Amino acid sequence: MHVQSMHFKSRAAMKLADARLQKNLENVRDKFTRKRAIAIAELDDFEAIRNAAVERRDRALENLDAWIEQFERTATARGATVLFAQSHEEAASLIVEIARKHGVRKVTKSKSMVSEEVGLNQALAAAGVQSVETDLGEYILQINDNEPPSHIIAPVMHKDREEISDLFARVHDTPRKTEIKQLTREARDVLRQHFLSSDMGVTGANFLIAETGSVALVTNEGNEGMCTILPRVHVVLAGIEKVLPTLEDVATVMRLLPRSATGQAISNYFSVLTGPRAAGDLDGPEHLYFVLMDAGRTGLLGGEFQDMLRCIRCGACMNHCPVYQRIGGHAYGWVYPGPMGSVLTPSYVGIENALDLPQAATLCGQCEVVCPVKIPLPELLRKLREKQFERGLRPWYERAGFMAWGFVARNPGLYRVAVRVAARVLSWMGGEKRRLRSLPFASGWTDQRDFPAPSGKTFLDLYRERSSR
Repeated sequence: MHVQSMHFKSRAAMKLADARLQKNLENVRDKFTRKRAIAIAELDDFEAIRNAAVERRDRALENLDAWIEQFERTATARGATVLFAQSHEEAASLIVEIARKHGVRKVTKSKSMVSEEVGLNQALAAAGVQSVETDLGEYILQINDNEPPSHIIAPVMHKDREEISDLFARVHDTPRKTEIKQLTREARDVLRQHFLSSDMGVTGANFLIAETGSVALVTNEGNEGMCTILPRVHVVLAGIEKVLPTLEDVATVMRLLPRSATGQAISNYFSVLTGPRAAGDLDGPEHLYFVLMDAGRTGLLGGEFQDMLRCIRCGACMNHCPVYQRIGGHAYGWVYPGPMGSVLTPSYVGIENALDLPQAATLCGQCEVVCPVKIPLPELLRKLREKQFERGLRPWYERAGFMAWGFVARNPGLYRVAVRVAARVLSWMGGEKRRLRSLPFASGWTDQRDFPAPSGKTFLDLYRERSSR
C-alpha cells in the first residue's frame, strides 16, 4: 500500500499547471454530469428509490456480522471457499497462496479498486505470477509503467487519444493508429491471447449477496465474463461492506448505480455468479474463492463515519466536485479520489497520514446532493477537520487563526468593530479596480485569481442606510 496523500498540495499545484491534463479534464468535465441528470430524470420517483437504497444499505451495515456469516454459509454450501483478511497485506498473501496452490502462472484481472488498495499486481509479480489488467482503461495504465487510475469508473479519463496512440505503438510495436475503433481492436487482439492462456481470474465485487452466496458484477466491456468463465480459478476480492442481504436489495440499488456512475439505465453487462462449475455446466471456474477484507472498515462501524460504508463506488461525487474537476484523481495520492476519497483515505490509513484531504473540498454540498445513497460527505469532511484540530495536527498558525476567529465571533461588539475595520482596509486595498491581487496570510485565494474587494461597508451599515430611507 503506497499512500502519497501527505503531498496533496504540491501534487494539486502540479496538476493545475499541466496544460494537457487541464485540456483533457475540460473535454470530459460535463460528460458524466449531463448523462447522469438525464438518466435520473427518467425515474418516476428518484427520492423514494434513494431512500429505499439507503434503508437497505443501512440494514446490511447494522447487522453486518450476521449477514457476512450467512454469506459464508451459503457460498460454502454452493462449493466456494470463503477466506477473511484483516489487512491489505493479508489479502494479498491469501491470493498469492491460492495462485501457488493451483500452479497459476498468469492472472487476468477485471477492474477492482480493492485490488488497487491491496497492491495485488505487485504482490503477484513478486511471487513470479504475471497479472494482466483487462479493463481497457486499467490495461492502458498498466502498460504505461503501472500508472495508478485517476477515477474509480473511468481510470484513464486523464489521457487523450494521442497519448494512447503513442503508447500502443511503443508497447505493442505496431504502426501508430489514431481511430478509436482501431485502438480498441488492437487492445482486443492483445488481450484475447491473455484470456485464452489465463490460469486464474481476479475480480472485485459490486455486491455480495448473503441469501444466495453470490457475487454481483457490473461492467461495460464484457471483460469480467472472460475473467470468470475461462480460467480454472476465480478469486473475488471484496471489502466486507459490500454484503447485501437479498437479491431484491441488489435490484433496488442497481436502479441507481449505473445511472449515477455513467448515466446509463443499466450497464452493458450485469452478472450474478454463484459457486464454481457444477456437473452439467458448460462453463465456469473449477474453483471459486472469496477473499473478504476488513482493512479499516470495521473501525467505521457504529461510529460517526459509518455512513461512508454505504458507498456503492459510483463516482458521482467526484464527477460533480469542483476540486476534482480541476486537478483529476492523482493529486489525492491514493486509490480513492474526490470527496469520497477525502473521507475514506484518512479513515483507512489514518488521519495523520492524509492531513490535506479533509481540506481538499469547498464544502459546496454538490457531492451530497448527487450521492445515490445520501452520504453526508460535507458533514463527514467537517468532522475530520474537527478531529485534526482537536489532535493538533494542523499547522500552529492555522490553529491560532481559528482560535482568534472563534474568540472574536463569540464577542459581538468586538466582532462588529473587527469586521468594520477589515471591510474598510480591504476596500482601500482593492483600489479603483475593486480587485485584491494579494491577501496577507491567504495567498491561496489570490494566487490564481483576483479577489473581489468589499465595498467598505458592513452588512449592518448597509441595513441602517436602507432602513433610514
